[in-house]
Amino acid sequence: MSDQPSDQQPRPGAPRRFLFLDAGARLDGNSAQLARLAAESSLPAGAEQRWLRLSEHPLPPFQDLRHTGDGRYPEPVGHERTLLDATLAATDLVFVAPLYWYSLPTSAKLYLDYWSAWFRVPGVDFRAGMRGGTVWGVTALATEDDKAEPLIGTLRLTAEYMGMRWGGALLGNGTRPGDVLRDERALIAAKSFFAD
Repeated sequence: MSDQPSDQQPRPGAPRRFLFLDAGARLDGNSAQLARLAAESSLPAGAEQRWLRLSEHPLPPFQDLRHTGDGRYPEPVGHERTLLDATLAATDLVFVAPLYWYSLPTSAKLYLDYWSAWFRVPGVDFRAGMRGGTVWGVTALATEDDKAEPLIGTLRLTAEYMGMRWGGALLGNGTRPGDVLRDERALIAAKSFFAD
């Protein structure tokens, strides 16, 4: 039930800090339930965790300013600042994202679009700050596992582009609330998902 992780090693040093980015449109949906189970049973000893629901930190539509003026973006404020600071503080980013039309939910894609701005905010060396971290995906879907390939590919290629490790994807099957907790394969995979 999990996609194969890369061979890159996580950043050495301080305790791991996991940022769970819940992109679900349903509070405590199947993806979130599966992610919480994985966090409870397989996070490394001493790891910190922070959970943010992207719907509670809405971002305006992304504007591409790369070829406007000096191409720099203004200092982030509000929800954007919260998300940027939380992202840079994390060693591990976990996209808790149900499969919507074979890809990421809108809120997760919009959050990733903002990375293009964060590359160009004066004083924020975003790429260097992210290098060596790990990207993970936890998703619930209502079809065969191979239908999640576009979502998995987006996250894996993002990790590769950023010089980050791809930790893998934990997939569970579920449509109605709580369905994923009856997916035995997903429950077994969750118990060791974050273990390195």
